[in-house]
Amino acid sequence: MKEIKDIDTLDFETQNLADSSTKKRTVGSLLKYLILGIGFGIVLVKAEVISWFRIQEMFRLESFHMYGVIGTAVVVGIISVQIIKRFKVKSISGEPINLDAKPFSKGQIFGGLLFGFGWALTGACPGPIYAQIGTGVSVFIVTLLSALAGTWFYGLIREKLPH
Repeated sequence: MKEIKDIDTLDFETQNLADSSTKKRTVGSLLKYLILGIGFGIVLVKAEVISWFRIQEMFRLESFHMYGVIGTAVVVGIISVQIIKRFKVKSISGEPINLDAKPFSKGQIFGGLLFGFGWALTGACPGPIYAQIGTGVSVFIVTLLSALAGTWFYGLIREKLPH
């Protein structure tokens, strides 16, 4: 592993990795994330956004359901970011939340297309994979393993890609 010399020159992901390695996590502090994750999974299941058929309807432009859910999430996200910025909201641990602008890269276009193709083919994106497996659809274990392999491969070639 590389030695971290100047934290200001690191990108967001590496900086978060460096910051999080110094914090001690307790079972109690991790339990709240487990409970939130289970709750989020239940919401995904009840909203039918993990349904392979709903996702296929979206990509075939046959139904507004998923576009409505995604559009609502975008609006909630915009409002949330404005609240965080205007009221200087802090994280659960009391740290200030910094929302720095990320520079555009053509790799984002290629990554977005690859993500979209994978989503259309498998009917799953990273968050719902766990909910799909949790509902007993074990075939999505293949999707999870593929997503993990893709993430590992990206980490392997990341330094060689144009960012």
